[in-house]
Amino acid sequence: MKDKLLKLHQNSYVPISHFPVSACVVTKDGREFFGVNVEDCSTRAGTCAERAAIFNAITVGVKKDDFKELYVMVSSGRVGTPCFVCRQMISELFPKDALVRCYSTTGEYVDYTVGQLCPYPFGEDDLI
Repeated sequence: MKDKLLKLHQNSYVPISHFPVSACVVTKDGREFFGVNVEDCSTRAGTCAERAAIFNAITVGVKKDDFKELYVMVSSGRVGTPCFVCRQMISELFPKDALVRCYSTTGEYVDYTVGQLCPYPFGEDDLI
């Protein structure tokens, strides 16, 4: 997965931050859906790689209960984690015990569960 994510960095559109991020969502049936971060001059209209990968999966019919794992690579010598906007989306769609593997471009990684990254999620039950 590391090599796929590193190659995918080339597709990021990051004229402001110059900080490519790539992500891959894996479903329970083994399908892979990829995403990169895309930004623009207003910075608010873009999207993160994690959500781009999730949106790609949902676009072709993947449902909430189908998500299994998420892999993320940041353009840094350090391992990074998803932003809090992405964590909200991840916490709504992935099981609490789902793997989230976070890579640096040097190949180092740290494994988390969704529950570790999102210990106090805001969800459907909070809307009642």
